[in-house]
Amino acid sequence: MGKIVISENVSLDGVIQDPTGEEGFGRGGWGRIGNKVLTDDAWAKVLTDEALGTEALLLGRRTYEYFATRFPSRSGEWADRLNSLPKYVVSSTLEDLDWNNSTVLKGDVVNEVSKLKQKVNGDIVVYASGRLVHTLMEHDLVDELRLMTFPFVLGAGERLFGETSDQKPMRLLDTRTVGDSLVLLTYQPVRDA
Repeated sequence: MGKIVISENVSLDGVIQDPTGEEGFGRGGWGRIGNKVLTDDAWAKVLTDEALGTEALLLGRRTYEYFATRFPSRSGEWADRLNSLPKYVVSSTLEDLDWNNSTVLKGDVVNEVSKLKQKVNGDIVVYASGRLVHTLMEHDLVDELRLMTFPFVLGAGERLFGETSDQKPMRLLDTRTVGDSLVLLTYQPVRDA
């Protein structure tokens, strides 16, 4: 059975919007302090190790489009792995997907993702995809959260967690320092609370 793993870059105040500064968000580009990029070799190793342990990607439409325009031309262990993985895209508008091994999931998101969890054996990683993450969290389809936490309070922007119909208790599984500025927090939803 598949395990839905949310893997997000997040500010201290929960913002996931525009860490690279490419989306035009006024407070975007928070992955650097001055000229120093916080995403160093240690961060790249975490991403690569995660991808190597993943069986499939699950992406929302906007994230798919962002990745599909960048990764097919890239090489290296992380890019090669992402390019080779099966990719499932939740979208009601996309028809033809150009990035290899990509499949559109149409219809009810909850049903489609539940079927996907039955089909894939192993981790199904969700990168970015804020709206999709909100839906998966609301319907208790998330099995693990991996939050790469950046040392910024942005005060505005799209947040990882929106309103939910009820509390979503989490159990801390691991805390790890990555490089000299990042912290990887790993949580598991508590289903029996």
